[in-house]
Amino acid sequence: MKATDRNPIPRQARGALAWLGIRALAVGLCAAAAAALACGEAEVEAEIQHPPVVVVPVTVDDVRERIEATGELRAQEDAAIAAEIAGRVTAVLADEGEAVEAGQVLIELDPERRTLEVAAARARYEETTAAVAEQERDHERVKQLHTKGIASQARLDESATQLSLMKSRAAASRAQLGVAQRSFEDATVRAPFAGVLGRRHVSRGEFVGVGQPLFELVALDPIEVEFQLPERDSARVEEGQAVKILVAPYPDEHFEGMVSVISPTIEPRTRTLRVKALVVNDDGRLRPGLFARVDLGVALHRDVLLVPEEAILQRADGQVVFRTKDGDRVERVLVQTGRHHDGMVEVASGLEASDAVVTRGQAGLVDGVAVSPRNPDGTPVHTELSAAQQETRVR
Repeated sequence: MKATDRNPIPRQARGALAWLGIRALAVGLCAAAAAALACGEAEVEAEIQHPPVVVVPVTVDDVRERIEATGELRAQEDAAIAAEIAGRVTAVLADEGEAVEAGQVLIELDPERRTLEVAAARARYEETTAAVAEQERDHERVKQLHTKGIASQARLDESATQLSLMKSRAAASRAQLGVAQRSFEDATVRAPFAGVLGRRHVSRGEFVGVGQPLFELVALDPIEVEFQLPERDSARVEEGQAVKILVAPYPDEHFEGMVSVISPTIEPRTRTLRVKALVVNDDGRLRPGLFARVDLGVALHRDVLLVPEEAILQRADGQVVFRTKDGDRVERVLVQTGRHHDGMVEVASGLEASDAVVTRGQAGLVDGVAVSPRNPDGTPVHTELSAAQQETRVR
């Protein structure tokens, strides 16, 4: 006896149903794959229409800034000592590199000859002085004779004229004596101020003319440092202000100084202020011509707006940043920047403390374009979707 099939559905029908189920499952999988592909394409299209950019918020912070400048050391007194008279160099009493005091004798220019010239001038002066005295006595006698009616008026006038001429000659001889004495003094060349002798231009036995250089003399203590400050810092310096000087030969040592001169005007071409400071140099280690860095102390700026350096773009109309607007759009803004601090830039105008700026991906942006804001780590910035993004997502 055959076993009876208890399933009321015939085997052929069950096979057909299974086939239909497999087809339905395949169709569902295909639909899901198509939907996923469509979503991926939509996201790619959204990224194309809304390029990703990295944005960071504007930083507000207090900035401590050292006011620094660069300058050059200069001698406060620097003179080329020249001959004031012509003559032969008979003695050189100091040499290059020697420290001298004010008034110290450096060179003698044939002083013996000048001594003889002074003696001759004095003799002429004494001679004319004696002649004047004799003429005065003669004139007095003529006056008395004229009073008695013995000498004529013409004789009296002639005597008065001779007396006047003799006095003029005496005055001239007195002036010549003064010139000779001055030449005698100039024959002994002295240091006009205390300092260190530089190059010597003459040797003993050489004949020099008026104005010919003999020595270079430089005053080293104190020494000056001259530097320039930008006009924005011109109000931060005053006479008597302490400064610190750093020079290359002594990189680990600061030299103390004090502001001595401040120019009354700003240099129109460079927009800088010229400043001088005096630095004690009693050991003579600082030398004119050295490059110097000048530290004027610390200035505190409160509530300064700062953005990363890479957010600033240089354009024909000035410095530009792109800040986010309405969440997913950017606005092109002209800004005025200030100093740089460890990768950040001061923004003096153009931004607000609540702004966020684009730091990467801004090269091809234009004003008002829609973007996909990202954090520096690449994660999306949570903002409300714009109408364009919503439309893209729906598609």
